[in-house]
Amino acid sequence: MSTDTPAPAASQSDKYLAVQRSDEFAGLRRALRGFVFPMTVAFFLWYALYVILSAYARDFMGTKLFGSNINVALVFGLLQFVSTFLIAWLYSRYADRKIDPIADRIRAEIGEVTREDGSRG
Repeated sequence: MSTDTPAPAASQSDKYLAVQRSDEFAGLRRALRGFVFPMTVAFFLWYALYVILSAYARDFMGTKLFGSNINVALVFGLLQFVSTFLIAWLYSRYADRKIDPIADRIRAEIGEVTREDGSRG
């Protein structure tokens, strides 16, 4: 029975804690929050506008735009889906440019460290 098994696990935990405390990881978290928080607030406000207008501005939302069935409410509702897909696309582009390169560097550093002590192949 080997007695050195807990030591690599403890040192691996220390390595992850060191990465978590690093400036590079803090920058990664800032980059993620810099997109996620403002976009979440913007989408919530956009959705709240839709709900509030639907509840309190029925005449405006019922305004016919095209034909007999297309009104402002329907267009706003469909734009909710469009904005969801737009945000997902924007996040994908943002992550490719700002988040993934930093995450890849951090992952590579952890991988190199774990390879040195033999715990990963």
